[in-house]
Amino acid sequence: MESRKPAVAILDMYKGAPNQGMRNIRQLVEQFHLPYTIFDVRLKGELPHPSAFDIYISTGGPGSPFDGQDESWEKDYFQLIDKIVHHNAGNTPNKKYLFAICHSFQMLCRHFNLGKVCMRKSASFGVLPTHKTELGVDEPFFSGLEEIFYIVDSRSWQVIEPNEQAFNQIGARLLAIEKNRPHIPLERAMMAIRLTDEIFMTQFHPEADPQGMMVYFQQEEKRKAVVEEHGEAKYNDMLFHLNDPDKIQLTQQTIIPLFLHRAISQNQLIHSLS
Repeated sequence: MESRKPAVAILDMYKGAPNQGMRNIRQLVEQFHLPYTIFDVRLKGELPHPSAFDIYISTGGPGSPFDGQDESWEKDYFQLIDKIVHHNAGNTPNKKYLFAICHSFQMLCRHFNLGKVCMRKSASFGVLPTHKTELGVDEPFFSGLEEIFYIVDSRSWQVIEPNEQAFNQIGARLLAIEKNRPHIPLERAMMAIRLTDEIFMTQFHPEADPQGMMVYFQQEEKRKAVVEEHGEAKYNDMLFHLNDPDKIQLTQQTIIPLFLHRAISQNQLIHSLS
């Protein structure tokens, strides 16, 4: 029996802002030849019916993770997340998989009370190292990445002070934290969490590709904006790291592809047995 291809719902959280993330995500999904539909969540309030899709990718986006508190789209978004969790908690074998990125990571941390969601003292931007935790060393989606691996970071918000009670209640696992700097008395931000066996979330952008970023940030308007906000040294440092195949390219070719491979494999196994 030929198993059908799982359907992907891309939850666009960019609120109409120009970005590279959507292009990167589409390319990763298209590499697996999966059918997908894009839903403009924050701008148009579009959300999929949970029974219609097998895989969900919830994107990054601009602004505060608290922006939607008084808006109907946020209520509907969290209802979708809860339905996915509830579905997976049942006896049904056809689990639904969710990957949440940056802005979506912050929102899910709010929703499940996983830690303190707050603004940073200054924005984090560039190609930066992140550290695996003890649990992260054995994380399958980090397979092939060093204990300290490189990520694309772009955020003014953070999630700190892990709520151990909430983690234990859900069974969540903290897999990576912000660069460890013992000499600086600041709480390290959480950077990757496996919420459940089917739900994975990163504070950083694992979808980012070095070639696309290089072209994007070499545009004069973008170069000027980065230099004005972060300085010439930070801009040049980012371009330097983009050329290293063991940094962003390795991360981009590892985390989301392994997530998609697992979701597809589980889906095909279930349908081949049905």
